[in-house]
Amino acid sequence: MPSSEGFADFRAWKTWYRVTGDLAAGKTPLVVLHGGPGCTHDYVDSFGDLAGTGRAVIHYDQLGNGSSTHLRDADPGFWTVDLFLAELDNLLAHLGISGNYSVLGQSWGGMLGAEHAVRRPKGLRALVIADSPASMELWLSEANRLRAELPPEVQAELLKYEAAGKTDDPAYQRAVDVFNARHVCRVVPNPPEVTRTFDAIAEDPTVYHTMNGPSEFHVIGTMKRWTIIDRLDRIAVPVLLISGHHDEATVACVQPFADHIPDVRWTIFKDSSHMPHVEERAACMQVVGDFLDSTEGQSDQSKGRDQ
Repeated sequence: MPSSEGFADFRAWKTWYRVTGDLAAGKTPLVVLHGGPGCTHDYVDSFGDLAGTGRAVIHYDQLGNGSSTHLRDADPGFWTVDLFLAELDNLLAHLGISGNYSVLGQSWGGMLGAEHAVRRPKGLRALVIADSPASMELWLSEANRLRAELPPEVQAELLKYEAAGKTDDPAYQRAVDVFNARHVCRVVPNPPEVTRTFDAIAEDPTVYHTMNGPSEFHVIGTMKRWTIIDRLDRIAVPVLLISGHHDEATVACVQPFADHIPDVRWTIFKDSSHMPHVEERAACMQVVGDFLDSTEGQSDQSKGRDQ
């Protein structure tokens, strides 16, 4: 499948992107928002498979990550939801698709996608929220529950290094890896594209540590109190929820999306954790592709709805 790469100027910085397929093809282009905050596009590369259905797929590295501009010395207050929303709007305009596009966000990307959708942008046709919590309070509560199910010796290692403020110690990371193998990616060893993303976070953890914290369950960053639950009824496009049976984004984390979004459906992949697009790739692509195909020809999302 043909692809092209480029950079979109965003304020004083640059956003790297890749388009797989043809933006001029008949189907609505799909923009993929990676997780983190602070990951890279690599681990969600598999969604490029959807270009084989005649739909252009756009991946990009959010500011501070991957091949986009890094800002290691930025003030912690620089990294905000609004910053990443503005970057997404800028990319849509740069690519000339702001009048017709769909969004798929994975983990933090799904949170960002929901933030984008509640603003009711006129060109948005559909949204896929993959493995995302509707609030960080739910995420923390469920993460602590899953953490309590880890072997006692692993829990002890985690507590020891967190209490000492030494979460950069390799021993802490080895304990984190036990959690990850259960609830983040059950394909062990991780596929190369997943490893590339984890390596990229380790090389520059600025965004991840600032907004999230040192691990998936030790969330002490600026997103700690984030929620979108009270705004979900503003989403006016069809929404697909996907998650894994073993996902760190548990049913309790995802449930508010199902309860409050007007037009929503949900698929849970029984053999997956946080990455059905990796763990059950073919099945996941089929579900997402079928959903997106079902939304083709959607008129402006504001039609017949109050603004």
